Amino acid sequence: MGWMNTACRTSFHASQIKATDIYETPPQIIWIDNSTIATLGNFSASTGKAKSKKTFNVSALVAASLAGKQVLNYRAHLPEGKQRILYVDTEQSRFHCRSVLERILRLAGLPTTTDPENLDFFCLREYSPSVRIEVIDYALRQQKGYGLVIIDGIRDLMLDINNAGESVEVINRMMEWSSRYD
Repeated sequence: MGWMNTACRTSFHASQIKATDIYETPPQIIWIDNSTIATLGNFSASTGKAKSKKTFNVSALVAASLAGKQVLNYRAHLPEGKQRILYVDTEQSRFHCRSVLERILRLAGLPTTTDPENLDFFCLREYSPSVRIEVIDYALRQQKGYGLVIIDGIRDLMLDINNAGESVEVINRMMEWSSRYD
């Protein structure tokens, strides 16, 4: 029980915000036209009905981040030291994942037969939700410098999307990742 009080005390002090504290505004990293849609250290979701071109839009966003130029209506700038991109797909086959990767490279104006040094693309369809989460966690721990993390198919990080406890666990893990790995 003593360790719990120590952990609680540590979290209590680490979480306190004071009027004298100064925090820098997080860097803006992605825009649609002139509207900011993403800042470093936070997470956003792209939602829509099935087959509503979510993956295509995310592909354009990743291409803009990869190329550092405007792609369709997306502009992106990943800061120095945070220029790696992690793309995880939980839904599609390896064939379709490769097609998404090729589309990203084409949109970015890069060769489709060479792997960019700053893009790590993973297809996790065949794994269980717990293994998918652990692979993402492993990637974040092992490779420093991710400024953009895409998880295409967040609902596949849990067994039952309607299970509130399981959903909270996944969201908490994502918040932990965004805080720890900024």
